[in-house]
This record gives sequence, structure tokens and C-alpha cells, in this order.
Amino acid sequence: MKNPKHGQIWYYLKPEKPALAVITLSGIIYNVGMTANPWFEGKLVQYLCDIIDGTKAFHNMLKLALVYTAVILIIQSMRFVKRLYVRKFANHINRAMKEDLYHSMISKSKADLETEGVGSLMTKAIFDVDACAEGIRKFTTEIFDTGVVMIAYFVLLLGYDWRLTIISMLFPPIAYMIANRLKKIVTESAKSYKESAERLSAATYDRIGNALTYRIYGQESNQNALYEKCLVDYEAKAVKANIWENAMQPIYMVISMAGCICVLWFGGKNVSGTGWAQWDIAAFVTFLSCFTKLSVKSSKAAKLFNSVQKASVSWNRIKLWLTPKDEIKIESQIIHKAKTDEKTALEVEHVSFCHKGCPYLFSDISFSAKLGEIIGITGPIACGKSTLGQLLLGEMPYEGTIKMYGDVSYMGHETELISGTIEENILLGDKADVQDALSWVQMDEEVSSMPKGIKTRIGNGGITLSGGQQARIALARTLQHRKEILILDDPFSSIDMETERKIFSTLKELAKNSAVLLFSHRLSLFPQMDKVIWIGKDSFIVSNHQELMSENPEYAAFYRAQTQTNDNKGGSHDEK
Repeated sequence: MKNPKHGQIWYYLKPEKPALAVITLSGIIYNVGMTANPWFEGKLVQYLCDIIDGTKAFHNMLKLALVYTAVILIIQSMRFVKRLYVRKFANHINRAMKEDLYHSMISKSKADLETEGVGSLMTKAIFDVDACAEGIRKFTTEIFDTGVVMIAYFVLLLGYDWRLTIISMLFPPIAYMIANRLKKIVTESAKSYKESAERLSAATYDRIGNALTYRIYGQESNQNALYEKCLVDYEAKAVKANIWENAMQPIYMVISMAGCICVLWFGGKNVSGTGWAQWDIAAFVTFLSCFTKLSVKSSKAAKLFNSVQKASVSWNRIKLWLTPKDEIKIESQIIHKAKTDEKTALEVEHVSFCHKGCPYLFSDISFSAKLGEIIGITGPIACGKSTLGQLLLGEMPYEGTIKMYGDVSYMGHETELISGTIEENILLGDKADVQDALSWVQMDEEVSSMPKGIKTRIGNGGITLSGGQQARIALARTLQHRKEILILDDPFSSIDMETERKIFSTLKELAKNSAVLLFSHRLSLFPQMDKVIWIGKDSFIVSNHQELMSENPEYAAFYRAQTQTNDNKGGSHDEK
């Protein structure tokens, strides 16, 4: 997933060149114009003294004040333009990062996402991107509001008295040096805060997702105590991070402002005519005001330095996940090919798989599927049925070759319903009538009897439905969006046998133009399958029901154990 182009933040700045041009122009005009403030302040004080002495009239000061107001209006209009485009610029970067992060995450395998952890991913997706974009915004703003204006102030000060400027300016760099020495502490505290936020997010999702389990087993108080520990840790880390980022601000300002002592002492001498330069009251006020503003800006620059360090922590955490959607390549060994045989839909050749560091789950398996075929795949518990289904989706690496001659529709062992209406779960944004899909899974009457019908909201994961209803909604969705290859993992596990037979009868009609791979531990319908694949402890057999019954004792025992149980319960079966 690592892309060299994304090792630098400039990747996200390049598309914003027009906005940066406007920011640069308005920023320079505004911040250079800010030197007018101390100049006008000095002149106004001088005019006031002259009015008291009788050398100037009030209307002279009024004219100067009107000119001052007009200049400030122009300068502040440039400030408005700059801030508007800085905010747009930062919002565009935030959006671009989140879009890249979103597409990067959905391209990852489920195993990779689970390894990363939900809490960590949500922190990256929300807090880290926001922190990074905010750091860029602050830096872009302050490069002008602090950097440019400080240079302008410094040049103005040099024009009045270069010796006094150098002496008084010895103090602001000390604030920078302290901020730089605290760089590691700020970075580490920000990192600890982010990690604590991850743990809190993960604990929150776990507490919500497993609330019923904890309640049933009487673990609520223990989990509440653990969650409280996460909250306490998060609060402590947040306070520490904020202290190092914000609490040093007064110290930086005091150090920067220490030069005022020199300005008052030596500036007073300049006014009295015994200093390095000849000043009037206007020059003294202008110099003092300009230095004060410069010192305040320099102390904020130290704070900005810490904010940038905090943002860099977030950037380092997310940059490897930021791959543009048009450059994402979903890593899959599956070969999608144009059809050479009109009926062939899938070819699996010499495929083997094992989890890392474990023995092979199955090895050297080969089979093919044609359009119109329904292939039943079964075996003992933990034989690898669901794993084989995931291999066919390209979710895990394997040895061998899988060739697909069409698109895939998939219903997993977990229904993965969304927190929406029944209609939304089936259509997934498409515009169509869901009544046919509901009738295919024998659920049309049940849904019509619900107060809101197809508009009934089913809750997160379909929590308001029974297990059988959840399975049938998921199957209806798969059939509504059926492709050339249908992979169904235990679609009937929570459905009674009579409903199962009705749905299977419909499935045979709907799947005439699809190859169906039906993974199941229930074998009542396997006599009707076109092929049966048996995944045994030491065998992988592609055959049919009749031959397996006569030639494979393991399969025969598995089938008879189920059918005899069904007979005892009053069920029926059709063993051929």
C-alpha cells in the first residue's frame, strides 16, 4: 500500500495551487500592511501631544484618524480574503485525505482491517486526518500572520534604530529554543494521547457490540470498570498533551516581551537626545508598539511550532494509508478472463491454502463450475468451507490458480445487514421493486404484515429480526444482485426445512444463467445438486450425491446422521 508520492505532504498541496496563490497575495498585502498600525498609533500620539502644545488643531488629528480607518479597512479586507481561502484550502485537503483513506480502507482485506483494530481505524479516519489538516491550516495561516508580519515588523524596527532592534530581539529566539527543546516531549505526549484515544474507541465499540453477552454472563460491572480505566487514561493523556501544547504559551510570551525593558530604557534615551538615534514621541510609540506586536507574534510562533509537531504525529500515522482511489489496486490472485466457453463460469486449478505458520487446511484442489449448475460444498466443522468461499473472493492469498469468467455475487456466513430498512438492505441503493426478491425467499407475507412493510427498519446487523429472517433478507439481496457466479455460504442454516425446499426450488429457476456454489453443513438438498464437493479430513472429492453415498463412507455417514435425525423429528428426505 505504500506509495512513494505520499511520503510528502506536498502531494495534497499541489492541487491547491490557485488557492495558495490567492492566500500568498492577500497574506503579503495584509501582513505587510499590518506595519501601518504602529506607525499610525505613533503619529496619533504625536498629534495629541501637538494639540496639547497648541501646534496642531483637532481637525488635523481627525483627518489622520480617517486615513488610518481607511487603511485598516483595506488591510482587513485582505485578511478576510486570506482566511476564507485558507479555510477552503484546509477543507479541500481534509476531504481529499478522508476520501483517500476511505478508499484505502475498503480495499484492504477483512483480516488486515481486523488486525489494525476498529478503534485505531476510526481514530485514523477522523481524529488523525482532522489534526493533520488543522496543522496544515495553522501553518499556512501563521506562515503569513506570523512569519511575514514578523519580517515586516523587524524591517520597520531596523529603520528606527538598528542597534536597539538587535539588542531587544535577543529574547524571542530564546522562546524558539525552548519550544524546540520541548519538541520530543510534545511529540511523545501527542502520540500517547492518540494511542489512548484508539484504546477508548476500541473499548467503546466492544462495549456496545457485546453489551448483551456481558449482561448475560454478569460481566457488566467488570467491563464498566475496564471502560472507566480507559476513560481515566484518556483524560490524563489528553490533559498532558494539552498542557505541553498550550500551557507554555505564557512563558513564551514573557520571555519574548523581556526586550521591552531595553526598548523603554534605550528608547527613552533616544527621545531625550542622548541615545543612538533622535526620536520624537511618535517614533518611540511606534517602536514600542511594533516591538510588542512582534513579541506577541513570536510567542505564538513557538506555540505553532508545537502544533505542527502534534500534526506531524497524525501525519506519520496515516500517510501509509493515503492512496488515491484511482491508484488503488486490490491485491487478488484471481484471474478474470473473457469467456472462451459459453457455459464455463469458474475454474479452480491446484489451489492450496494454509494460515500463516499452520498446516495446510486443504491442498491441490481443482474443480470447475458451469452456468446453470448448482454445486453443493460440504464437510465436517472447521474443514475450510467458508475459507474456500473467501479464497474465491480473493480475500486471502493462496497457491494455485482461480479463473473467473464473470462477476460474483456473495452471501457470507455472517449476514452483514446494514442499519436501514428492509428495502434498503435488499436494493443497496438501486431503484427496483423488492417484492419479487422477498417472494423468492418466502418472506413477502411476513414483511407485508409488518406495520411499515418494506420500510421497516431492522437495526444494526438486523437486530430486530430473527436469525431466519436475517438470513433470508441477505439471500434476497444476493439474488436481487445475482451475477454469473453465486457464492452462498450456509444460506439455509437458520431456516426450517420446508421453507428451505421452497427457496431452493426458486433458486434453481433463477440460477439458470449462473453457476451456484452452495456451502452448507445441511445436506437435505444435496441429492438435487448437480455436483457435490466433499472436503474431508484428508480428502477433497468432486463428485455427485449418489456416487459419494456409495463410495465415501465419511460423506454417507454425515448425510445419514442428518436425515435420520430429521426422520425422528418427523421430517422427510429424498435419498437417491
